Amino acid sequence: MKVLLAHNFYRSGSPSGEDAVYRSERNLLETTADVISYERHNDDIDVSTITDKLRLVVETGWSRKVYEELSTIIRKAQPDIAHFHNTFPQISPSAYAACRDNNVPVVQTLHNFRFICPGGLLLRDGRPCEDCIGTNLFPALRYRCYRNSLPETAAVVWMLAKNRWDRTYQTLVNRYIALTEFASSRLIAGGLPRERIVVKPNFVADIPMPGDGKGGYAVYVGRLSVEKGLRTVMSAWKHLPEVPLKILGEGPLRQELEQAIARDNLPVDYLGFCDRTTIVDLVGRAAFQIVPSEWYEGFPMVIVDAFACGTPVVSSRIGSLDEIVEEGITGMKFEPRNPVDLANKVRALWADPARQISLRSTTREIFDTHFSGVKNHEALMKIYEAAINDHLGTIRE
Repeated sequence: MKVLLAHNFYRSGSPSGEDAVYRSERNLLETTADVISYERHNDDIDVSTITDKLRLVVETGWSRKVYEELSTIIRKAQPDIAHFHNTFPQISPSAYAACRDNNVPVVQTLHNFRFICPGGLLLRDGRPCEDCIGTNLFPALRYRCYRNSLPETAAVVWMLAKNRWDRTYQTLVNRYIALTEFASSRLIAGGLPRERIVVKPNFVADIPMPGDGKGGYAVYVGRLSVEKGLRTVMSAWKHLPEVPLKILGEGPLRQELEQAIARDNLPVDYLGFCDRTTIVDLVGRAAFQIVPSEWYEGFPMVIVDAFACGTPVVSSRIGSLDEIVEEGITGMKFEPRNPVDLANKVRALWADPARQISLRSTTREIFDTHFSGVKNHEALMKIYEAAINDHLGTIRE
């Protein structure tokens, strides 16, 4: 099979989990398929002049250059399917038209909520926001939801409005891949066609050996920010002097975290940014991992990594996390933004080594069943087949 795989990379100074997922899926596909990559990098964007900025705004909605480039590639390579990951801002929806006009079915992975939310995250002021779902997107302009900038938000609103009006999202994509059922429900509520959305989770390519969980600590891995629930963690750990916690990551709350550790004498070891090898080792030896997010996560790779290590997860009961983490099977859940509930759940699990051992066994089983590269490849091939059949049906009509 020939697969045209396309992705717009984020800036190298702001690395994204989407970039990592794209690379993993590309590497996986290259083991069984002929992959033609079409990639753009936001490091290459030049907005040094007003003309450059205006051009980017226009091309975010529809890029003639991308349409022509992709049309040339398709005519030469003749792929069986085109699979897009991030198309914002440089690839644009014109890529779908290039595929349609050259008779190639389209699959689009939805790593975030960009198609229904100009901010992309259904997040405002550190909390979930659904004001733009089923609306004309004016709330986004009111609150300047993209980069807190009215002009930049207007550019994204223009992109979405234009392509909604042209019915691009309804007619030019044969299959959308949502990462969870929860994400699928929000995307459908936002106007994407229900019959074209399928759910396929993220996966881990380089599968680690299960850890023993005997390190004598809990672990948090992620960005140090309000929406990630870090303040809830700091408040909870005031009541958990018996539970050592290791925190890995960087972010705007770093100074606040370090001050809280010193001021409140928290049993917390802040390790800063760590490479993947270190993260996997520390997560594997942890008794459990804390995922206290207070917003609608996509499908956090930190959870998939924890499952691969056999490490159970204590997560907030919100959005996709409520779906990904199964109570009593892969971990425990608590009420988001509730440090008392988090402390109670952590204390109960910490005091029950037998339950920790049981959860480690079922957590790794769930990973092997749902989140390995083999399972991802099987699911992806079925999605490609459905997209091709849908495309053929459209041609016959």
